[in-house]
Amino acid sequence: MLTDDFDYELPSALIAQTPCKTREGARLLVLGQSNLDFQDRQFSDFADYCEPGDLLVVNNTRVVPARLQCYKPSGGKVEVMLERMLANGDFLALARSNKPLKPGQVLYIKNKAELEFRSREGAFFKFKMLNADHNDKFDVFHRLGDMPLPPYIKRAAEEQDNERYQTVYSQAEGAVAAPTAGLHFNVNMLQRLSEKGVDTARLTLHVGAGTFQPVKVANIKQHAMHKEWIEVNDELVEQVMRCKAAGGRVIAVGTTTVRALESASQGETLSAFKGPTDIFIYPGYKFRVVDSLLTNFHLPRSTLLMMISAFAGTERIRAAYHHAVAARYRFFSYGDAMLITHGSHVVTPPLQYPNEI
Repeated sequence: MLTDDFDYELPSALIAQTPCKTREGARLLVLGQSNLDFQDRQFSDFADYCEPGDLLVVNNTRVVPARLQCYKPSGGKVEVMLERMLANGDFLALARSNKPLKPGQVLYIKNKAELEFRSREGAFFKFKMLNADHNDKFDVFHRLGDMPLPPYIKRAAEEQDNERYQTVYSQAEGAVAAPTAGLHFNVNMLQRLSEKGVDTARLTLHVGAGTFQPVKVANIKQHAMHKEWIEVNDELVEQVMRCKAAGGRVIAVGTTTVRALESASQGETLSAFKGPTDIFIYPGYKFRVVDSLLTNFHLPRSTLLMMISAFAGTERIRAAYHHAVAARYRFFSYGDAMLITHGSHVVTPPLQYPNEI
């Protein structure tokens, strides 16, 4: 299976640079069961496609202001982008510098020594916070960091991004990129769903910088998938089981939610799980938990595009993206949404759920 199979032409004008004026203001492309069954709607119509007894599963991760603008004693600029925290004030990050960093080198922010470069760890750089408040493991980022907008947004982070690049239900801090399908929900939409009889469940997947890394190999099976931290608790497992036992659908909000749910269901049943996952979902994968998927539009040649192609079918997604480009949908993090009402590669039954819980 080739990476080229997941490429498409996208005019740069369709890459959203700012959020819509309101969270519900995005468009919604709804995919039915056939390759050409498309409906052009607004996200405010999302509740129309949910039924009483369905379970909406969201990722409650919260984005850290993870980008630091540093400089060396010589004056050279270094941009540091958090990947994940380690112990004792250490963390792994991506770093951009004109010249290679040397172990022991100190970096300054606003005329104060804040970081020390320790070592290389594969593609990442290991740093230590020098003035950390040990009661706040993200101390230097909270004090001096910027919201880490994706590389395809060609502007600096602004005040509005502190709110709009977070979901309204974000809680567990640790992500360096937003679970963007969730950005469309506001409190009113969640209330409408609740009043309709749609329950909501929460899990955590801390999105890492690896989500933006392109697939560089020709054969996707040779791609080394990045790891991300997930937490699926017993309460969510029980909610999923109740939904399935009653004949409802599990509607995943975003590819991060899919990744977490499917990672926690690699045995004979969905189970509570806490730890890293490097699951790589591409066409041929049989989904065990997720029945429907709400997602934004993804980069060409990306693992996320491969995942949704696995869920809906490669030809179906190719046709949907062609339609979205022709209809001038807005793409990527601050862009429009797509609802896949029924997956094409879902195991039936997804797992062995009890009839009564």
